[in-house]
Amino acid sequence: MTWYHKASNIASYNREKAVEYAHKWAYTRNSSYLDFEKLGGDCTNFASQVIFAGSGVMNFTPVHGWYYINSRKRTASWTGVNFLHNFLINNRGAGPFGEVVDVKDVEPGDIAQLSFNSDGMFNHTPIIVKAGTPPALDNLLIAAHTYDRDNYEITNYNWVHIRFIHIIGVRASG
Repeated sequence: MTWYHKASNIASYNREKAVEYAHKWAYTRNSSYLDFEKLGGDCTNFASQVIFAGSGVMNFTPVHGWYYINSRKRTASWTGVNFLHNFLINNRGAGPFGEVVDVKDVEPGDIAQLSFNSDGMFNHTPIIVKAGTPPALDNLLIAAHTYDRDNYEITNYNWVHIRFIHIIGVRASG
């Protein structure tokens, strides 16, 4: 269920719809979106699709927004790991917004971002589909593209750095 707080124009993020989408498309591709597998990876494209399934609002601000119309009309934040992070934590306009949190504060429908190098750049964006109580690294399951996964233990990855982005809510467009 989506609700809007009248004074702030903020809606809840529908985590159930996000996770349902993640499970549905984890091992296949939605033909409404280009598969970026051979163009650097499809993980953040998939994460954006999942977040859109739970938010229902894109941000059509040129360059710094978050949208996908087609493979040529999209923002870097739709498909780029670090660009998605920057959009979500800095978004003050339409669409989803979030904050970097500790693992104990994540919920299904949030994202993790992994860095496989020590260069400070993050390289992979899996979606959290299940979290234990309380959430901890050893009880998080993810869904992801590039190396397609669903209900996959996040601890099976070998990362150098990990960060979690909690989707706080969604601002209506306009």
